[in-house]
Amino acid sequence: MAGRNIDYSTIFNKTLPSPSGKWQGHPKYNFVGGHSDPDLVPMEGFIESAANVFKGDPKNIAMYNFEGGPQGILSLRNFLVGKLSAERGIHVTAEEVLITSGSGQAIELINEILLDEGDTVIVESFTFSGALSYLKRRGVNFVGVDLDENGIRMDHLEDILADLKTKGIRPKYIYTIPTLQNPTGTVMTMDRRHRLLSLSEEYEVPVFEDECYADLIFEGEYEKAIRALDDSNRVLHIGSFSKSLGPGLRLGYIVASWDVMSRLLSRKTDAGTGVMDQMIVGDYFSNHYDAHIQDMRGALKRKCNVLSAALREHFGPLVDFEEPRGGMYLWVKLPPGIDSRDLAQTALEEGIAYNPGPDWSADPDSAANYIRLCFALPSETEIWEGIEKLAKVFQL
Repeated sequence: MAGRNIDYSTIFNKTLPSPSGKWQGHPKYNFVGGHSDPDLVPMEGFIESAANVFKGDPKNIAMYNFEGGPQGILSLRNFLVGKLSAERGIHVTAEEVLITSGSGQAIELINEILLDEGDTVIVESFTFSGALSYLKRRGVNFVGVDLDENGIRMDHLEDILADLKTKGIRPKYIYTIPTLQNPTGTVMTMDRRHRLLSLSEEYEVPVFEDECYADLIFEGEYEKAIRALDDSNRVLHIGSFSKSLGPGLRLGYIVASWDVMSRLLSRKTDAGTGVMDQMIVGDYFSNHYDAHIQDMRGALKRKCNVLSAALREHFGPLVDFEEPRGGMYLWVKLPPGIDSRDLAQTALEEGIAYNPGPDWSADPDSAANYIRLCFALPSETEIWEGIEKLAKVFQL
């Protein structure tokens, strides 16, 4: 005799979001998220590195956290120590680096040790949608600070900090993506980075620096990381390998002093980030990092140029955007009166996926007529075709 099914809806967590639909596969013209170009994934190099790894000590697979403990494989952390010093001006030891399962886990670990329900943080007015989702899920209040072409407007940040102080509120952190800001693509100037640290000291609020896209500058050099300018342990710094190799490799990292690191480790209860991913990436990057990154930067710049040209051709003067110095996305402003949320499903029915602006904004309605377009995954032909179709969806 068949038993009666349990009605799980009566016992689900009351804070759950709406249920997800079934996976329908990727659309043909995929401009969402942080996908990478499959043609840029260095499969031959990965195969060589995997072979090197499998010749190593089997205890790396047989045991939890064998080599390097819960902080991650020592060889990968040592690679990061050298890379951060040479490229971002950050001078740390391997003990101050934690390997995470993607930058999302890095954000959540920092949230885990700092945030309680009802706390307040400061974020950029347009920012990473995942970071906003994490804060909402924790019941944390966030205040958006205005951006311009040079990053955070420090006058507005100072006003926010002063106003919160009069209310007896000390924000737990200022979350910023200063280098190739997501989604706007801006780079914070050096004078503003110094000013940010001064405000951090004055108001005793740490800076949470997210540099997930910092590897992807198209050419030349850019400003040092804020962490590199910090001599008072005010900056928590995170980054990612997923953007420079591919998001299928869930690898990120946190740079923090030991007093913070020891707390992070107490909350990293996943038995360690995938050791094979760490070892293969560590072996590959130790031998091929410079060449791979140069190839990726060149390819992304070409695709950015194609997307920019396609927008000008098919949307004309009705849209506004700034071409970034690097990264893999454009932040596009549509004419007033258009709500990008309303047309997302229509676009998807035409095989086009984009990120509606409100999902990437501390004030969703202020970004109603914005869209974020990631150009890394589609081919140059698909970029052109997809934008032509998208213009018809928006009837522009």
